[in-house]
Amino acid sequence: MGEEARDRLDRLHREMRMRICLLDWAPGTRLSEGDIAAEYGVSRTPIRRVLARLEDEGLVLSQHGVGTLVTDPDAEELAQTYALRMELAELVGRLAPVVPSAAKLAKLETFLDRARALAAAPDPRDFARLNMDFFGFGLSLTGNAVLREVSERLYYRTARVWLRQIAGLDLAEECAIFLTELQDTRRALALGDCAAAALIRRAHISMSVHRLMAA
Repeated sequence: MGEEARDRLDRLHREMRMRICLLDWAPGTRLSEGDIAAEYGVSRTPIRRVLARLEDEGLVLSQHGVGTLVTDPDAEELAQTYALRMELAELVGRLAPVVPSAAKLAKLETFLDRARALAAAPDPRDFARLNMDFFGFGLSLTGNAVLREVSERLYYRTARVWLRQIAGLDLAEECAIFLTELQDTRRALALGDCAAAALIRRAHISMSVHRLMAA
């Protein structure tokens, strides 16, 4: 596969994964290769490859005689996934930590601007998108490729849970808490303290889980 084709496939994967995480394709939705291929203007082959990748990541499940369905993680799976995510979040600050450049710190400022806007006018989908973007930024703080890969897979298994539980949460409060996390992270990274930034992330994952379980 050429580089251009690989880039197209990666882009399709990101877009389809995003639709699952934003609940455009809710748990239980049957995904048709033909319909998706027609929507994106491609053949079935790349769609089939992306669906296989999403299945490997635990986001969809192919069932004989039924088709490909968006998965719905149960409470036990979520608890185990979040527990491991907390451990991995701390490891980001210890395994090949990358002190952010001035450009990365400037990128963090754009996240802060978006978080302030959300605090003023909460929106669940915008919150979810910002959370995903900030997660990607966090992965850039470790040079350990395996840690990045495993962390990403687990993150996207849980990314859609928050939107499903939003009715039982205070959205304005969630946006304010996230803004605080970003501010604390900026202070830590401005000092070059990646370990502290990782601990901040771990603490907020833990608190988020407790709020979700109580909703």
